[in-house]
Amino acid sequence: MKKIFKPAHCAMGLMAAVFLSGCAETTFLSSSIKHAGSDKPVAGHYKVGNPYQIQGVWYYPAEDFEYVETGIASWYGPQFHGKPTANGEVFDMNQVSAAHRTLPLPSWVRVTNLENGRSLEVRVNDRGPFAHGRILDMSRRGAQLLGFEKQGTARVKVEILKDQSLALKNSMVNQIAAKDSPIKSAGMAKPQVSAQSLSVPDGGKAAAQPAPVQRQVMASPEPMVQTPTRDPQVQAMSNTVRTFPVSETQMFVQAGAFSKFENANRVKASLAAVGGDVEVSQVLVNGQDFFRVRVGPVQDVARADQILENVIQAGYPAAKIIVEKGKG
Repeated sequence: MKKIFKPAHCAMGLMAAVFLSGCAETTFLSSSIKHAGSDKPVAGHYKVGNPYQIQGVWYYPAEDFEYVETGIASWYGPQFHGKPTANGEVFDMNQVSAAHRTLPLPSWVRVTNLENGRSLEVRVNDRGPFAHGRILDMSRRGAQLLGFEKQGTARVKVEILKDQSLALKNSMVNQIAAKDSPIKSAGMAKPQVSAQSLSVPDGGKAAAQPAPVQRQVMASPEPMVQTPTRDPQVQAMSNTVRTFPVSETQMFVQAGAFSKFENANRVKASLAAVGGDVEVSQVLVNGQDFFRVRVGPVQDVARADQILENVIQAGYPAAKIIVEKGKG
């Protein structure tokens, strides 16, 4: 659920000064220094980035082409419309795009709304969200197509599209090489999409706009590459909605996963006062046993957010909200 900021608070946030993270290369800029784009092609570049810290939590960008995660997605729009994304492109809330904390920029992911079965292929070109308990920030258009603009959040599954992401990376790297070489690069072939594009869900435009959570945007000194502002084929991919069967889901707040049961049991004992049932469950990951410490199941996002903050305050800043199929 989106946090609502008073206008005065938002204004103060927009006027915030530039501040540095613990990482030498990573610089965060306040949204007040962003500027609107023009009709010229957007200057964007491929980047991964160094580890960085936000509100006591460390994030580690990486080229993880096996990435799959479930959790809560939110959306952002008017406050950042026309301003630079973390890889130097211009954010357009009326186009489908997304922000992620660690995936390469840009990359392609499939986002599935686990509550209604709607699924989109989305181009990730920004960093965020930095609110605890969120794994992805969709543009407003993306939230409309996935059917959660009005409610503000949704339980989602996010999985990287390896082939499309590698093709996009290679295409952009080849553009950099072509600028310094007389030999023209042919680039990579774009993936084809045969499904039909759908319009914005009924009532999408008329929905009230919740105030987006204030986000920090990462600037990068890496070289720029000119990329088209509106690629028709990219738009076709991003506006193609598929629908999958829906299953019951449940939410947990996971404090961590441990290789030794004794450690997991100690964490369980330390979380007795956070609210909700604390459980230790054994799982097999890549042939190795782990013991997860979770609070739940939790019925709604607001309650999950509250428990998550309690767990973080108890000394587990890497805690997160997990969504999985319900039992029965």
